[in-house]
Amino acid sequence: MGSSAAARGRHASAASQGAIASKNSVLNIGEVLSLLAEDFPQITASKIRFLEEKGLIIPQRTAAGYRKYTKNDADRLRFILALQRDQYLPLRVIKDYLDAVDRGEEPEQLPGGLKLSPQSVTETIAQEATERRRDLTRSELIGATNATGDLVDALLQYRLIKETPEGRFSEYSVKITRSCVALVQHGIEPRHLGIFRQSADREVALVQHAVTPLAGRRDVASRARTAETAREISEAFLTIHSSLVDSAISELDH
Repeated sequence: MGSSAAARGRHASAASQGAIASKNSVLNIGEVLSLLAEDFPQITASKIRFLEEKGLIIPQRTAAGYRKYTKNDADRLRFILALQRDQYLPLRVIKDYLDAVDRGEEPEQLPGGLKLSPQSVTETIAQEATERRRDLTRSELIGATNATGDLVDALLQYRLIKETPEGRFSEYSVKITRSCVALVQHGIEPRHLGIFRQSADREVALVQHAVTPLAGRRDVASRARTAETAREISEAFLTIHSSLVDSAISELDH
């Protein structure tokens, strides 16, 4: 498909989505899926119902018990899905944040700096949350982190960062590289950090083992539960690790 044809397709998709949102004050689940499909092509009705089961979205019901969604419900779903995909936040963290917003409170910022206005998830914020992070080239990585080429080579050598087949680096590689730039100033070099790679590999193996019973199920709801369980286990690992280190460092003050 040529660029002009692709552009026409995108405009047509946007127009149809706009028609759905403006034509109906109440949406059925198929229309909600249509609004979300471009940014989240893997979204399904089962996934939406799983989020409802977890209390992150509570659609109204008709007298016959059918779900009724609004445009605000769709924007809220877009925000939740983006935080899961781009920030890897556990649903529990997202729910606590949204519950506070729903109560009219002003909770602290979420990881990544996103912050909502009380009472609502605005369309602007929801769209901001869905903007995909662009992987960086090697030169862009160096420019964004002030790393040297030698440092990047060392980080690759010790498997602390990864380069895609296209020669690009993810947001995780950016964070790691930026942290290592700071550590080098304290005399801590990539060769000293191999233990983190080994520890991460062992933790991932433990997570995979723990979620094996869930991972064998193929339905969308089970896959969502598997991912959420893995995030919760990982978060617990990080809490233990940071607490052990913080406890040891606190003794330096005594």
